[in-house]
Amino acid sequence: MFDVVVIGSGPAGYVAAIKASQLGLKTLCIEESIDKKGKANLGGTCLNVGCIPSKALLDSSHRYYEAHKNLSEHGIKIEKLGLDLSSMMKRKDDIVNKLTGGISGLFSANKVKSLSGRGKVISPNTIEVTKADGSIENIEAKNIIIATGSKPIEIPSAKFSKNIVDSTGALSFDKVPKTLGVVGAGIIGLELGSVWSRLGSEVTVIEALDDFLPIADKDISKESLKEFKKQGLDIQLGSKVTKSSQEKDCVTVTYENQGKEIEKKFDKLIVAVGRSPNSEGVIDEGLNISINKGFIEVNEFCQTAVSNIWAVGDVVRGPMLAHKGSEEGIMVAERIAEKHAQVNYDLVPSVIYSHPEIAWVGSNEGELKSKNINYKVGKFPFSASGRALAVDQSVGFVKVLSDKKTDTILGVHVFGPAAAEIVQQALISMEFGASSEDIALTMFSHPTVSEAFHEAALASNNQAIHIGNKVK
Repeated sequence: MFDVVVIGSGPAGYVAAIKASQLGLKTLCIEESIDKKGKANLGGTCLNVGCIPSKALLDSSHRYYEAHKNLSEHGIKIEKLGLDLSSMMKRKDDIVNKLTGGISGLFSANKVKSLSGRGKVISPNTIEVTKADGSIENIEAKNIIIATGSKPIEIPSAKFSKNIVDSTGALSFDKVPKTLGVVGAGIIGLELGSVWSRLGSEVTVIEALDDFLPIADKDISKESLKEFKKQGLDIQLGSKVTKSSQEKDCVTVTYENQGKEIEKKFDKLIVAVGRSPNSEGVIDEGLNISINKGFIEVNEFCQTAVSNIWAVGDVVRGPMLAHKGSEEGIMVAERIAEKHAQVNYDLVPSVIYSHPEIAWVGSNEGELKSKNINYKVGKFPFSASGRALAVDQSVGFVKVLSDKKTDTILGVHVFGPAAAEIVQQALISMEFGASSEDIALTMFSHPTVSEAFHEAALASNNQAIHIGNKVK
């Protein structure tokens, strides 16, 4: 019998398995997906067809875009610039293979066993594993962690086909589409739309909501929308896809906008309207574990109604983010080992790896207003940052929201260069209950784009050095 069996090897699952084994627990990780050699294909969506390959293409496409559009301003002349898409895709695949292979190495180093097959919890201590050849093996475990992740949502008006693809298909085009439609202006849609726009596609983003990026602070949403449009993305808000038809070499899409019916043809259509949890068939119905709209119900420690069965990552409530799942996996492993651990769900960072980046942590202005919290705002533009100007990345700003009475930082929102890294700095300070004054009194190296965070903190108390303050 194993002490811990983890079902799923994505960022939540494999991290949970490694941590459990490090804590002295005999651990097995079950993964349904298999590679070409018939072995468990570790890493889940994130490493194989999500976070990592998309970021590889985002970086490659940005470099091409810079060479094509902006390097001449730096005095760099490139003649006969070309695009080798197959080489770009090979680089992406090589990175994925290196990282997924690395998990196998980590499992070996940490004495985690892996098994290929589809796991189903059939009793509090038994997992039924159906292997690729149809054979079934029952595994006994003292504790079970479900980390089965999520899958792209398919909509009735745009069923997946040859030219209508999900986020996975959008990472493997063999040529740059001349025209590309993207359904959904969320994180995935914007990142994938950016990749192919930079490589030469004429991109139309069709978003059903009237507001752009409603999950972000309104200032971020407003400024980033302007920049995306400037970069060439045609973002159609308040537009609902009503039907689509797959043709030989294209897709015809019909959508409604302000009462008008619009029809467009695209070489490819990416459907990026979100993801749904992979919970179907994972838990026997006889167990007393509730599943609500696909999400396995758990408490604040990711424990189900059956005390020794846990669930983490995309398959439970909260944002579907790899880092959130990983931290849940660590928490659960430590709690199984009877240690004290918890996740601070108030400080889960979000990042859109567009260019410029968008990132935030904590509350935004809308959330603070809805809670009747008195706050103050400190804001600093990258156009006033020497480092940002020097590297030709001066679009955007840093925004710090602090409690009006205590000066405690409540939220940090960044649109611009190294946004994810700046927000991480903010998150660390917020984890320790820092105030704007604490950041203002901290020395930042010069010149760095992080100085914008320093200046925004100063600005929240009307003390910014490099922008005008209101003299009292």
